[in-house]
Amino acid sequence: MIQLPGLIDPHVHVREPGATHKEDWNSATAAALAGGFTMILAMPNTRPPITDAHTLQIALEPAQKNARCDYAQYLGAGADNIEIAPLLAQQVAGLKMYLDQTYGPLRLDEMTLWMEHFRRWPQSSPIVAHAESRTMAAVILMASLFNRSVHLAHVSLAEEILLIREAKTRGVKVTCEVAPHHLFLTEEDIPRIGSGRGEVRPRLARPSDRDALWANLDVIDCFATDHAPHTLEEKDSNNPPPGFPGLETALPLLLMAVHEGKLTMADLVQRMVINPRRIFELPEQQETWVEVDDDVTWHIEAAKMYTRCGWTPFEGMPVRGIVRRVVLRGQEVYKDGQVLAMPGTGNRIR
Repeated sequence: MIQLPGLIDPHVHVREPGATHKEDWNSATAAALAGGFTMILAMPNTRPPITDAHTLQIALEPAQKNARCDYAQYLGAGADNIEIAPLLAQQVAGLKMYLDQTYGPLRLDEMTLWMEHFRRWPQSSPIVAHAESRTMAAVILMASLFNRSVHLAHVSLAEEILLIREAKTRGVKVTCEVAPHHLFLTEEDIPRIGSGRGEVRPRLARPSDRDALWANLDVIDCFATDHAPHTLEEKDSNNPPPGFPGLETALPLLLMAVHEGKLTMADLVQRMVINPRRIFELPEQQETWVEVDDDVTWHIEAAKMYTRCGWTPFEGMPVRGIVRRVVLRGQEVYKDGQVLAMPGTGNRIR
């Protein structure tokens, strides 16, 4: 049995408000605790998107009533909230900028809009960008021009991780995250998963891209799940939305990688606790830890998960290490498959 600090996931789609048939604050935070996460940061591309004080309150009210672990909510950067967004910086996890493929009204196509958000958003609060390939190069340039930090979400390609390495070498204030599905799955897994169920953004890449992520582990600051649940009915439809659930599979997958010698336990803690806390300026959770039985080998089963969506792209995959117990601020909140935390006991950390 090993003991880890409470894990932090800086990239979670809770789906509330607007799509609670997929997930809500209750089920998402139950899944988080079952996966060893005691703090999550929630993305703003909900319905309605979280872009101002009114919509922020719409998201935070159910969170206050139902969250079982600690949390904060991102604000979405839009074309119409350039002036008012900075006024909310102290209340949110950070500003999320959608600069590439996304669904909903938050995509920012004009670089002049990027510039104004970079110019006005407080240096003390993070900017997180969904940017891919050439768009990623452009936002790294933006960070350099404005001499401020930017955190790049779900890096998936060899060219991206090598670009980030070069930017870091030259002193650009850039950090990045990689999702487990880009470390453990490639486009070659899509026939097994199913074409609709294999839809995700960024897309599953080539094996060479996956290998480049592992080869440049030192460049990766965080492991973030990009937990993005959709129902099986939606995924198996003629127009499948992109996204995978990930809160309950991330830690066992990464523990398997530790067992295989691909990374160390210290690497895992650095990218799932220490770096997220530093990058997002998160408070330390006192008397909080996760107990893991690292000797157990088991197979991932969606039927045993707390996420409402009811499936996983990792179905049947063998993993090693299982969460046995989670303690949050001195209270036992998960034990042997049972979430014990009551809805509403999670703290808002902004």
